[in-house]
Amino acid sequence: MSYQKTIIIGRLGRDPEMKYLTGGQQVTSFSVATDRTWTDSNGQKQERTVWFRVSAWGKLGEICNQYLAKGRECLVEGEVQEPRPYQANDGTWKCSLDITAREVKFLGGKGESTGQGEAVASETEEQIPW
Repeated sequence: MSYQKTIIIGRLGRDPEMKYLTGGQQVTSFSVATDRTWTDSNGQKQERTVWFRVSAWGKLGEICNQYLAKGRECLVEGEVQEPRPYQANDGTWKCSLDITAREVKFLGGKGESTGQGEAVASETEEQIPW
């Protein structure tokens, strides 16, 4: 038996988008940017941003659509799907990193991109303290 779990913390690059599939199943999609900064061996500050496409299904998706917005910081726990290579507009090959969310923590207060407070939503339960 094998299992994988991925956890990312970052900011939404756009507002979530909720869609209804055939049969009534809903899915909410949003992009999350994770940033890393470091100083290289020459003393130069380096920065790298990695983007993840997140899908949240069912009730979790509804809650994410209601409480998340562009710029909002969140923690996503879920499973990375098979990477999908694609060719960018400039001709370079890139890879899409997709995560199916199992739990999302909303960091900061309601409607804020920074600040105090935290709320948790998962596939099995919700804890929205506002």
